[in-house]
Amino acid sequence: MESLWAQGCMPHFPQLNGDIDTDILIIGGGIAGVLTAYFLHRSGVDCLLVEKDRICRGVTQNTTAKITAQHGLCYHKIVNSRGTEIAQKYLHANQSALETYARLCEQIDCDFERKNNYVYAADRKKLEDEMRALQKIGYPAQWCEDLPLPLKTAGAVMFPQQAQFHPLKFLAKMAENLHIYENTAVREMVGNTAVTNGGRIHAKKVIITTHFPFLNKHGSYFLKLYQHRSYVLALEGAQQVRGMYVDEDQTGLSFRNYGDLLLLGGGSHRTGKKGGNWQDLRVFAGIHYPQVQEVACWATQDCMSLDSIPYIGQYSRNTPDLYVASGFNKWGMSSAMVAAQLLCDLALGKKNEWAEVFDPSRSILRPQLFINGWEAMTNLLTPTKKRCPHLGCALHWNEVERTWDCACHGSRFSEEGKVLNNPANGDLK
Repeated sequence: MESLWAQGCMPHFPQLNGDIDTDILIIGGGIAGVLTAYFLHRSGVDCLLVEKDRICRGVTQNTTAKITAQHGLCYHKIVNSRGTEIAQKYLHANQSALETYARLCEQIDCDFERKNNYVYAADRKKLEDEMRALQKIGYPAQWCEDLPLPLKTAGAVMFPQQAQFHPLKFLAKMAENLHIYENTAVREMVGNTAVTNGGRIHAKKVIITTHFPFLNKHGSYFLKLYQHRSYVLALEGAQQVRGMYVDEDQTGLSFRNYGDLLLLGGGSHRTGKKGGNWQDLRVFAGIHYPQVQEVACWATQDCMSLDSIPYIGQYSRNTPDLYVASGFNKWGMSSAMVAAQLLCDLALGKKNEWAEVFDPSRSILRPQLFINGWEAMTNLLTPTKKRCPHLGCALHWNEVERTWDCACHGSRFSEEGKVLNNPANGDLK
């Protein structure tokens, strides 16, 4: 169950062996960490990155690799909750991310292609509300009625000239010449010193890009985030959809091509809960693409914020030299680039116009907060032998993937107890 992107191509880096000093330490070697290290290195900063396993071998390799500023029907929500100016800045940050990818990919063989992106819906009013919000912030989105998809919709909102690519081919080039240690797990933080399995790292500033932030005593990320799993099939002999498509409902389907393959995504559910997984996708494919061959399947996991906007910036108000990037929802490619550019500026003491949009210390009074709190309370009180070492929640057996999953914060463990997804920072005992 490896993704199409997982085969080869990434460079290897050594394990840390001994104590070391650096100006900026980046913890977490996914796409956000690698891009942040790239921009800091390009700025002449003494920085290093540590990854507990291999870089880009976690959530990053399981993306569908769409690069777009269209994150579902998000702009109507942002205008209503935070105003037109914030919505405009959110749009501009993600457009800038798209164009930065385009410039960097000019010199990299990573299958970068411009594609239109479509968000479709069964409810016409939701699409009309989104179009009005986009008009208000000055973005010329297009309304589309007829889609080349084998399902009924009320139409779609389209962003032209977005992009798709092969993420690991791109990141292999980005990682060249960076100061990286693999197989180097951070066991604890003592001030700005990271205690790892290979030595201590003394840093002036620390940036945490570990998907789900692992420090619990700052920032309340255990309340501000939950995790969502989704599934992908790579199908040979399906169809060319000539664009990138996603349902506005997070439990719906997504479509994009990679060469002759159709990447069909969906089956989503909150981690630790039951969902459609690959079975829903295989049923759909069997009905609509009966002659296809399945050549790969994989699953991914996304950190979901309370208000559909990532947390990028100072880890908390009380940690001036500690930074974070998390809560990318289902839009990790563009959000990772936004995070890298924003964190580079903040770490260098530069002003960035997007900082207030993504400020991790913004209000948490959102309906999702109470859902997260209820899930945590319910699972803390559920009597089971298997408990998550993160905060002690009950673990649930995932029969489809043969894993132990936590519905509180999304940690996952193999059948034998090896940690697969954080925030848990160790295996089951």
